[in-house]
Amino acid sequence: MATLGFNTTRIQTPSLPRIHRSSSFTKPIKTHLFSSETLSKHGRFVSRSLPESSLSITKEETVIKQGEEENNEVEEDDPTSELSYLDPESDAESIKEWELDFCSRPILDSRGKKIWELVVCDASLSLQVTKYFPNNVINSITLKDAIVSITQDLGVPLPEKIRFFRSQMQTIISKACKELAIKAVPSKRCLSLFLWLQERYDTVYTRHPGFQKGSLPLLSLDNPFPMNLPENLFGERWAFVQLPYSAVKEEISDFEEKFVFGASLDLDLLGIEVDENTLIPGLSVATSRAKPLAAWMNGLEVCSIEADSSKGCLILSVGISTRYVYATYKKTPVTTDEAEAWESAKKASGGLHFLAIQDDLDSDDCVGFWLLIDLPPPPV
Repeated sequence: MATLGFNTTRIQTPSLPRIHRSSSFTKPIKTHLFSSETLSKHGRFVSRSLPESSLSITKEETVIKQGEEENNEVEEDDPTSELSYLDPESDAESIKEWELDFCSRPILDSRGKKIWELVVCDASLSLQVTKYFPNNVINSITLKDAIVSITQDLGVPLPEKIRFFRSQMQTIISKACKELAIKAVPSKRCLSLFLWLQERYDTVYTRHPGFQKGSLPLLSLDNPFPMNLPENLFGERWAFVQLPYSAVKEEISDFEEKFVFGASLDLDLLGIEVDENTLIPGLSVATSRAKPLAAWMNGLEVCSIEADSSKGCLILSVGISTRYVYATYKKTPVTTDEAEAWESAKKASGGLHFLAIQDDLDSDDCVGFWLLIDLPPPPV
């Protein structure tokens, strides 16, 4: 059985401590999450312009300001260009999972029609591809051919999985993937893709000559009414819990060795800056059938958990648009305070939270661990 290693020699608080009304979540917390400026500093997004070998920058193209030292200023990236990039230091054979978006953009072409764009990356952003399409060729054949073209152009193998987050594109994406023997996974755990789309909106789409300010996304994200939880996902007991941020980082640093079930996050990519002692909120679920429950949860693409204090329940979001009433509780001033404190702690930590599945709430052992985050949908 995997263990979280919540021992007192490493952290000051008890293992998976429950949140009580006396717990403090009001300390100032420095939180910085996924701004395109920070991500650019991290060097995770590459230039949108053509490859360097195709550029020719001359002295005449530079700008020299009077009264200042002479500085060569490279012309800004062309927002109409496409990108095909593979990190030369990455192992192409190890890129087995892609994140993909195939959707219209707030950009009009010469016919006055919205341009569509294919955006593909992997979780580490070692692979980054963009390609524009007119709106009259949007089908599974076009997508399948584009996927094959990426593998041929960059020398990467076909992925085993492709995650996507728009339910309206499920038919086209699933059909294209099926013909290539790729598993299509509807999931909002496309965090690298979410961040990249935000970055492209800020630095590419808004600079495109066909950009339409105020244009709403053609395919908006769903947020349906929560359904009853399937019986196979029921636990027996649950509790609001908390872990210091330092402990969370240590747990995910060797995640694959510790946990058979669960999912991690690339905190470096997210750019989260939180004090090491900040308590990250989580939910612990205990059941005598912890391993089967964790196995079922592992196939759901768990996205986030929300404490709805107005209805006295917890909402579990999985996949693209599936929401379950995960647990209920009797509304009292005490339980309402606890739920609101949990949500406040989540907001203060940049949306970071976790789900732990255990045999017993008082145990240090954990069968499954999911690190989760609330991310706003991309603006396109």
